[in-house]
Amino acid sequence: MYVNGIEVNYFSAGQGEAVLFLHGWGSDFLSFKYFLDSLSAYYRVFALDLPGFGQSAEPPAAWSVDDYADFVLTFMGELKIDRVILIGHSFGGRISIKLAARKNLPVSIDKIVLVDSAGIRPKRTVKQTIKLFFYKGIKHFISVEFIRRRYPELLEKWRQKHGSPDYLNATPRMRECFVKVVNEDLTPCLSKIPYSTLIIWGEQDYETPLGDGKIMERLIPDAGLVTLKNAGHYSFLDQGFTFLRVLDSFLNIKRTA
Repeated sequence: MYVNGIEVNYFSAGQGEAVLFLHGWGSDFLSFKYFLDSLSAYYRVFALDLPGFGQSAEPPAAWSVDDYADFVLTFMGELKIDRVILIGHSFGGRISIKLAARKNLPVSIDKIVLVDSAGIRPKRTVKQTIKLFFYKGIKHFISVEFIRRRYPELLEKWRQKHGSPDYLNATPRMRECFVKVVNEDLTPCLSKIPYSTLIIWGEQDYETPLGDGKIMERLIPDAGLVTLKNAGHYSFLDQGFTFLRVLDSFLNIKRTA
């Protein structure tokens, strides 16, 4: 399937009201495979590899969260989805927050589920501030033509030593996207979300700490937080049975034994 000229790998199964899963950074929709199959007996379930991930092509430029949100809206339009429940993990949670905070959407949102969601920019520690200072200094230093020709690998060596795994494992285009995405704080969007929101978080999530989930619960007007013990950033995989039971309750699914 092509959406705005971008080849997209996606999943569709089931009937009834639409549920759209949005995966995290560096992942793809297959991370949800068990839950996609399980929910498709009760809902019309969709998922996609977002541009630049899985089997979908990269975006044509360095996209922001808003660009990804726009793309998801176009994707839903192509599939005639006019009413949806959003389930977003990590980066997918960022996109869900952006969409849910917008007014006058071309699609109706019934509920949203944020799973170990990204979106709250942490305050920099002193160590991080120093690292950023040195990074900018090196970047400025190698901008001098003579230095750039003599030491072309200097900045990349610094990135390899100090960059995050998500950044280092990305292609040049997706690195540009990553920088745009992580530098945007979505905290101001949270109070604008009018939909019933379930927040599910791994108690041992160190990538997006549990404190972020508590902030989201406090700022989103109609939100509840469920903490999964012995679970990390991929809490839905670490505690799949409990995750599905919580999701079933929120989506009013009554399974037969």
